[in-house]
Amino acid sequence: MRYFLLCGVTLLLAACSSTPDQAPPPTSRNQAFDGFYQQWRGVPYRMGGNSRAGLDCSAFTQLAYQQVFGLSLPRTTTSQANLGQPITRSQLRHGDLVFFKTGWNQYHVGVYTGAGEFIHASTSKGVIRSRLDNVYWRKHYWQARRMDPILLMVQQSAYGS
Repeated sequence: MRYFLLCGVTLLLAACSSTPDQAPPPTSRNQAFDGFYQQWRGVPYRMGGNSRAGLDCSAFTQLAYQQVFGLSLPRTTTSQANLGQPITRSQLRHGDLVFFKTGWNQYHVGVYTGAGEFIHASTSKGVIRSRLDNVYWRKHYWQARRMDPILLMVQQSAYGS
């Protein structure tokens, strides 16, 4: 059944490949993420948390994508890192997810907001804005992903999310 669903969605995507991009204009996307950041700025980090009492990095990105795009992301950083389209640092644009490998089996995620900055739930400072060229983040940078709504739907149905 999943095979047929995947084939059907693939055909649909091929048929719609000439339609214009439906993503919000960059300025509204920028404003939406900036507004989201202002609402959550300073909220403390709490592993497994997903509320104003405290939240972790993947809950922060999950909530951001839900509020800004109306998209459902998986709950964990590693699950989020397996979705979307991989992109290079030079391709980053407002709203892309940036991932960091911070330990042997530890990962961190944030939302790129342009001008070399990203927003995230820091373990030491809570929800903050940081620079990608910061010594720590530059050293631990792992990958970036663009979350296209149609691609997310296909990937999540294929993975059973």
